[in-house]
Amino acid sequence: MGQGHYPYISAIESYGNGGFRFAGMSHRGSILCLPTGMHAWSVTSAAQIDATSLRPVLEQADKIDVLLVGLGKEPAFFDPDVRAALRDVDIIVEAVSTASAISTYNILLNEDRAVAGALVAVERPPGPPRRSRA
Repeated sequence: MGQGHYPYISAIESYGNGGFRFAGMSHRGSILCLPTGMHAWSVTSAAQIDATSLRPVLEQADKIDVLLVGLGKEPAFFDPDVRAALRDVDIIVEAVSTASAISTYNILLNEDRAVAGALVAVERPPGPPRRSRA
C-alpha cells in the first residue's frame, strides 16, 4: 500500500479538518484501519468506495470480522455488490457516517475485536448531539 502507513492498528483520537489523529500523529486524508496498521486511502467520497478501493480489506479478510465504513458527514448509498463481496469473505459491514464509524470502531478495538475501518475524511466533525427532553 506504500506511502502513508503506520504499522500498528490504533484508536482514532480525533478527526476533522480533512484528516485524523491517531497514535499521537496527524494524517490528512482518508484512512484504512487494518490489522497491518493505518494506511492512507485515496478515497475522498462515498461514491468512490468499491471493490477496488477496498482491495486491501479483502486481502486481509481472514483477520477481520467487522468493517466500519465511514461514508463522510452523512450516511450515503453503499453499493450492495460491495456489501455482498465483503459478506462472501465473512466480513460484517456497517456503513454509516464517519463520526458513527469512528465511535463504533474505537469501542470494538478497545474490546480486542477483529475490527477494521475504512474512513472517508471530513472537513470538520458535527457539533455536539442535541439532547432530547424527557
